[in-house]
Amino acid sequence: MPTEASDILSQTLRINETFFSIQGESTWAGCPCFFVRLTGCPLRCHYCDTEYAFREGSPRTIQAILDEIRASGATLVELTGGEPLAQKRAFDLIALLCDEGFTVLVETSGAVDITACHPKAIRILDIKTPGSGESARNLWSNLDDLRPHDEVKFVVVDRADYEWARGVMREHRLAERCRAVLMSPAFPQKKGLEILGCPGLDPRALAEWILEDRLPVRQQTQLHKLIWDPGTRGV
Repeated sequence: MPTEASDILSQTLRINETFFSIQGESTWAGCPCFFVRLTGCPLRCHYCDTEYAFREGSPRTIQAILDEIRASGATLVELTGGEPLAQKRAFDLIALLCDEGFTVLVETSGAVDITACHPKAIRILDIKTPGSGESARNLWSNLDDLRPHDEVKFVVVDRADYEWARGVMREHRLAERCRAVLMSPAFPQKKGLEILGCPGLDPRALAEWILEDRLPVRQQTQLHKLIWDPGTRGV
C-alpha cells in the first residue's frame, strides 16, 4: 500500500456512534443503510434531536471505520452528525468509500463548505430556516456547487418558515438543479412532558401548504421515529 494511502487510513475521526439501520429520510428513505455519526457541530438548532453528538464520542481510525462498514454488508452509507464535515478528515473517508463503490450520503448543514466532497458523494444540504435559530449561518455559496444527484432539505417550524423556504427554493431554482427538494415538519423535542425549544409542526399543515402552492417538493417524515421510539439511539 502506498505510504500516502497508509497515512490516511491511520488518521482518526471522532465518532459518536456507528450503526446499521433503515434510512429514515431523503429519497433513500426505507433503504438499509450504515450510519457513521461524527462528533461535533458548530450549530445549535432549536429542534436538534442529536444534541448528544455535540461532545460524546471517541477517536477511531479511518481504517477501523472502513473495516466495520465492509463487514456490515451495506452498500449505502451515510455520514451524519452533528456536522460531519466539521472534521476535515471526513472528506478522506468520503473519497475512500466512493472509490470503493459505496453509495455515500452526506447529511450536512448549510454552514460548512461542501465543495471538497468527492464528486460521487450525494450531499443532502440542510438549509437552515429562521425557525432553526441558525439561518444566519447558511453558506449560500454551497448552492452554486449543487449537482444533479444532490438533495436539499428544509426543516419547517411554522408557516413563516414554509414561506421563507418556498422563496429560497424559487429564487435559486432548486427543484431544477438537484435530485429533490425535501421539506420536513419539525419534530417536537420532548423530555417527559416538558417541551424543549421546539413544539413541532403538524405534518398535515405542511402537506396542505405544499398542495395549495403546487410546490414541486417531497414532504418527508423521519421514518425511523415511526418505527422505533423517537428517543432511541442507534437507529
